[in-house]
Amino acid sequence: MLETPLSTESVTQTLSEWVAALDWESIPDNIKERAQYLILDGLTCALVAAHLPWSETAVNAILRMESPSGTCPLIGWKDKRTGPLPAALINSALIQGFELDDYHSIAPLHSGSIILPALFSLVAHLRASTDGRKVTGKEFLVAAIVGYEVGPRVGMALGGGNILSRGWHSGTVFGHAASAAASSRLLNLDSNQIEDAFGIACTQACGLMSAQFESSVKRMQHGFASRNGLFAALMAEARYKGISKVFERPYGGFLAVFANGGDPAAPDEVIKDLSVEWQTLNINVKPYACMGGIHATIDCLKELQSKNDIQAADIRSIQIEMSEPAFKHGGWKAEKPVAVIGAQMNAAYIAAAHIIDGDITMHTFSSSMLNREELWQLVPKIEVIHQTEFDELPNHADKMCTRTTIVLTNGDQLTTTVVRPTGVKRPLTSDEIIAKFHSLTSDLVPENRQEEIIQFVQNLENCDDMSEIFNLLNFDVPSPIA
Repeated sequence: MLETPLSTESVTQTLSEWVAALDWESIPDNIKERAQYLILDGLTCALVAAHLPWSETAVNAILRMESPSGTCPLIGWKDKRTGPLPAALINSALIQGFELDDYHSIAPLHSGSIILPALFSLVAHLRASTDGRKVTGKEFLVAAIVGYEVGPRVGMALGGGNILSRGWHSGTVFGHAASAAASSRLLNLDSNQIEDAFGIACTQACGLMSAQFESSVKRMQHGFASRNGLFAALMAEARYKGISKVFERPYGGFLAVFANGGDPAAPDEVIKDLSVEWQTLNINVKPYACMGGIHATIDCLKELQSKNDIQAADIRSIQIEMSEPAFKHGGWKAEKPVAVIGAQMNAAYIAAAHIIDGDITMHTFSSSMLNREELWQLVPKIEVIHQTEFDELPNHADKMCTRTTIVLTNGDQLTTTVVRPTGVKRPLTSDEIIAKFHSLTSDLVPENRQEEIIQFVQNLENCDDMSEIFNLLNFDVPSPIA
């Protein structure tokens, strides 16, 4: 078993040594199983979003500027290949393409869209290399778990949702290190190279949250982290020198710079309880196609609608109370017309759609459903406010708390509070993740191929060549909202 702590010299060195030393036997079985199903969920998201309009625009634009004859396949695209870096960027944009991918409720980032694209690129890149290295399923899982562990820890060192409240796209800030860690592990780099990879990755970290309102680039920003972390690991493999001790350097160090203007950084969070408390278990799987901070709003409405006959015409007003990170992310005032990305990020819009339709699905955002007049008659009646008492809750996950109050035209008042939404209060089980895969891909993926993809992921431990998965993923998938 892996013993910790590995070093007391520095946070960056200790983390680098842990990444280099982690092996299959050191990881508990429940962590391996959870990682398998997080991988399946990532594939679900990519297949669903592969041919959405903004995804097709991204693929076609990137392939015009990058080699279309590379070795790395694109998920949900038949006979489309490119180099490892653009492939990581594209496949990440697909996983993030419809706001269905995983998220960490304490340190907000979408791990699958950062880690899996980089690793898939490496699988294909290494298989096509001179020595034709085959990546086994065990190697892939260990590398993925490394990424799932590193990303949230870097985020918690910066106060988690605090950086989101300040306007940074948190996942693209935390995610560069996660991609570098996972990629370095799959490349079998030594601890000195891994430290270089962290230094090369972290100097590229960025991401503006204003991308959420109307910009397609919001779908791609986690791809910057995936691509740049992979680039960092490949450069470190070649012994290109990165920034040493990048996490804890007081001047120009990663934590010092991104903590500036917020709470002081907590460097020890980066290496706290490595191989003891597994952050992989704290990665949530989304049941709804919208921003995670709005999930509690949906759960509130589901509860109220299950107990009351609520019609849009009978509503005088709705008040939605949220903590600061959720409010700043989803409490902004929506104006007609709203883009799909904006609709998925706005609590009032999502609430109105749920009241009218009784659910939030992929079809909520189809061209025929978006910007309906009946929906825009309800949105102005919805007020979203920052409830400071939720910010003071001691448990970080509890800060996703939302209180929703509906006042009807007859004067009746209906109210309920959800502290942790579906997928956080109780994580989606392996069977529920399979059910999500079946539900979302039933009209997109033939049934026999669905089962082959599930079985492949379930049997990663016995896989001798991960590149075989591309035989199941590289076909043209139709758009779910055409």
